[in-house]
Amino acid sequence: MHGSSSSPPAVVLVHGAFADASLWAEVVSLLHADGLTVRAPANPLRGLAQDAAHIRSMLRDIDVPVVLVGHDYGGAVITQAAADNVVALCYVAAFGLDAGECVLDVTNRFAPAPVADATVTAALPARIPGGPDHELYIRKELFPQVYAADLPPGVRELLSVVQRPIACSALTGRSGPPAWTSVPSWYAIATADRVLNPTAQRFMAQRMAATEYVLDGSHAVALSQPDAVVAMIREAAGRGR
Repeated sequence: MHGSSSSPPAVVLVHGAFADASLWAEVVSLLHADGLTVRAPANPLRGLAQDAAHIRSMLRDIDVPVVLVGHDYGGAVITQAAADNVVALCYVAAFGLDAGECVLDVTNRFAPAPVADATVTAALPARIPGGPDHELYIRKELFPQVYAADLPPGVRELLSVVQRPIACSALTGRSGPPAWTSVPSWYAIATADRVLNPTAQRFMAQRMAATEYVLDGSHAVALSQPDAVVAMIREAAGRGR
């Protein structure tokens, strides 16, 4: 454990596919109002092993306990990235993979979400050897209703324009031993999610014995219901001190 047990935890927010760290904008404002230190790094979205290594290296530079939060594919990343200073895990409509599991294993186990018919695969230009050669987008015209139906039109349009694609190979990367087997976990289930089936979310939350928060929100629940998401993070931070 890094730092003093009396230190208030820092909160590290890891975004997922089709988004960038601005997804956490409202959550960051509320956590700052609570006086908490917050980091919202860029998740490369290039492959599970390298993305987790990138986040883990950042966590090792934080000298207080950490509440590690992941959204969407960011949940798979935090499950593998948690360093020894992580005292709580929070999943926000996110993938909490088990050992040897990949994102597609979970999505294929449940009824397809509407996003399945809204994505397009694009070939990448010449890449470094061994790098990904295809990446996945949500079609711009379908993004608002699939990803963020409960947000104002202007925000939905902005999210669709700035979306970040994920390397297709990131969806088949196999998880290592999951941090949630040894770290207390919380899970915000978004019941109106059209990207990650809410039934799949419940399955993962129950499998990790997480404290559940059930929110009537879209996949972009961090922006549409930031107060509820922050209430969960606040509980995790209090439990972890």
